[in-house]
Amino acid sequence: MHKFILMLLFAMTALSCGTDSDAGEFVVGSDYLALNNKVVLIDTVTVDMSTINFDSLVTSNQSRILIGNYEDPIYGKVKSNSYFQLASDSYALINSGSDTETTNYVFDSISMILKYDNYYYGDTTKVQTFDIHRLIQKVKPNTDDNNFYNNSALTYSDESLGTISYKPRPLEKDSVNIKMSSTFGAALFQKLKKREITDFDSFNEYLKGLVLVPSTSNSASVIGFHVTTSKVRLYYSKYQADQETSFIIDFTIQDATKQFNAVSLDRTGTIIENLPVSSSKLSSLLTSHQGFIQSGTGVACKIDFPNIKQLKYLSDKGAIVDAQLLLKPVNNTYSEKYPLADSLKIYVADNLNRISGSLVNSAGTSVFGILNKKSDEFNENIGYLVPIGNFLQKEMLKPSDSKSSLILTLPGISKTVNRIVLGDQKHLNNKIQLKIYYISY
Repeated sequence: MHKFILMLLFAMTALSCGTDSDAGEFVVGSDYLALNNKVVLIDTVTVDMSTINFDSLVTSNQSRILIGNYEDPIYGKVKSNSYFQLASDSYALINSGSDTETTNYVFDSISMILKYDNYYYGDTTKVQTFDIHRLIQKVKPNTDDNNFYNNSALTYSDESLGTISYKPRPLEKDSVNIKMSSTFGAALFQKLKKREITDFDSFNEYLKGLVLVPSTSNSASVIGFHVTTSKVRLYYSKYQADQETSFIIDFTIQDATKQFNAVSLDRTGTIIENLPVSSSKLSSLLTSHQGFIQSGTGVACKIDFPNIKQLKYLSDKGAIVDAQLLLKPVNNTYSEKYPLADSLKIYVADNLNRISGSLVNSAGTSVFGILNKKSDEFNENIGYLVPIGNFLQKEMLKPSDSKSSLILTLPGISKTVNRIVLGDQKHLNNKIQLKIYYISY
């Protein structure tokens, strides 16, 4: 401890011999502007990095069907099934006359239409395959909070009601059309025609829901589709007086809370294979001086400042007026297929990784890590800058021995599979950097 304090005092002495230009970079209270006041830069404070794994993430009511499968070169095998319940605005065939007129109606075909929502991750140049299966269970959560999670699952039939192999074009095309089983469609049509299905309850008893399951053999990406505009469309025709008239019935996801994505990660053989339980952490010292974040699967990066309380001994009266944390993605872990997110979402948590809220500034506004996209020859400038002065000032002045940590995640944590690898303080090329500006008065 004494060695640490002496190092900081030496840094203060060295910097105080410079100009007063440092103090002019900060807006502080008028009481701090006396001639002898100095703002010093401290950049030797220890920053510990680790990786954690949340028990689960809420993936229902996220407005995205997420479907796909790929093998990540760092994280392992990623897969997302999507479950949903269907409903219709009407369960009656179009009928302008008597009920006997329905005898002239015939089934044509049935298809699922999935509307792209522009989200994708992985290699979209390769063919993706997935199947449609019928749920055996109703889409009803087993928990008291009415949510579904990334590790939720419902039983479904082995029989495929439709399959498609295609190259995803989420930015070029509007939708994907999957032709479904005519046997399944004809049976549903007969239920409607005979008025055995007349409302949502009778329909839901017959068709509890569907699940989209990607192939594990040739899929190489995860694709997002709109919940509100995707549908199952039943086509039928009416024959009367040698004339044919075509009609449709659409079955849509009308209750977004009854749609969820089951996102799994098989980490076998990876550097993060041995992630501990959610209340513990895996030090970056055991993962090649790296921390890991992945949306959808619950992998997150944890940052600790074990010695921050020592700063209060620098002077009788002093404060942290600003602090900047620069997090650097590890070279060669991101690419066009695995792009960097524009920002990081940051939470405050305790030693058991229990989140108390978002990281905020002194005004109470949420703080994000913003990506600097300005690259250079060696990518030295690429990183996420996080202002944490307000957080560290509170940590420094805490009367108790308890310490808070920062948990780094990605925006869209519950509806994407984006990931980032960050370097810790001892990483060879992409070191995390902390700059603290401290004023004594």
